[in-house]
Amino acid sequence: MLAERGYENTRFADVSAASGVAISTLQNYFGSREDMVIEAMGLSVEREVTALEGVATAERDPWERLVVMIDRSLDNSDDTRRMLVEFWRSAMRDDELHEYSSEVQKRYRAPFLRAIREGGEQGEFTLAHGPDDVTDFLISVLTGAVISRVLHHPTPSPADFRGVLLAQLRLMLGLHRGIPAARQ
Repeated sequence: MLAERGYENTRFADVSAASGVAISTLQNYFGSREDMVIEAMGLSVEREVTALEGVATAERDPWERLVVMIDRSLDNSDDTRRMLVEFWRSAMRDDELHEYSSEVQKRYRAPFLRAIREGGEQGEFTLAHGPDDVTDFLISVLTGAVISRVLHHPTPSPADFRGVLLAQLRLMLGLHRGIPAARQ
């Protein structure tokens, strides 16, 4: 409902109709519509960050870890992308969401930064820029891709976008390996 109707327009009645839970039960459990929406957004964003952390811990090689995290981020569903944009938009106006978004940003950023630092420490990467700068670049590009896709702006194909992003990242990391094929 949040991805479809947005923060301001999601009502108890919408959630009740979609979930089959009585409006009175939702009101009793959450108290206010705002609390229900904030909790739903938090849960959705938490799932995404947890999923990213999961793919990051499954891969030991820093470059391969970056690739699987990028693929995970690029392969989000339309609903997930819309929810993320709605979360970011709402966090600009709601102090509670803004504070939570800062915590989420740190957690989302951490596995990317860790992989870049580890690759540098292991001598696998010859960083042309500092690990924080490379991480910020990567997060900004991934965020921009989400926004463009949600707005249905003309964008390159996902495979072409991925190829350009990984090629640029390889240059920034001083890495000379080939770019892995897209995961099926």
